[in-house]
Amino acid sequence: MTEEKSNREMNPSRTIRKLLAALALLLAGNVWSAGLLEQEIQFSEADIQAQIDKNGKVRKSYGKGSIVIALDAPPRIRLGEPEGQATITARLDIALLDQPAVPVDVVSTAGLRYDEPGKAFYLDQPTIRSVHSAALPPEAEPLARQAIGRLLTRYFRDKPIYVLREDGSMQERTARWLLRSIRIEAGRVVAVLSPL
Repeated sequence: MTEEKSNREMNPSRTIRKLLAALALLLAGNVWSAGLLEQEIQFSEADIQAQIDKNGKVRKSYGKGSIVIALDAPPRIRLGEPEGQATITARLDIALLDQPAVPVDVVSTAGLRYDEPGKAFYLDQPTIRSVHSAALPPEAEPLARQAIGRLLTRYFRDKPIYVLREDGSMQERTARWLLRSIRIEAGRVVAVLSPL
């Protein structure tokens, strides 16, 4: 039995296979940690805007109807301004206490969130930067700002800005399983793919 065991241990092809397997694992770890197995997919501001344009209108009332906000035209998006964020501009109509609706221009910024189960990207946590309206009374601005913030948060939480497609490019199909990180750059979103 000892002789049989020593014959197995001395089998050169078996030893070489073990060494090659160990070397392959070592190299794969080094290649991955160096970023050599990473790939990037990108989608543009125009791709995102096209999706937002499809999302349609929204109308919401707050405070038992004391504020009614309507978003009748899709918001506009700019990527990478400020750095690492998206800027959202929109014109909304706001009616306070059964008064006629007045137009309000809003500028907001947001980050990006990826939803793994749905393989979809969303604008995340929009923050109002400015609210401007010649017809909105100054004392109503804080209430309007709060309602607008809630509307935009809900609008972008429920409506993806981009969905990775099964029928897309090879990189996009790969990304459905191996997305590692995402970032916003000027005019585009970059998704980094990795095998681990």
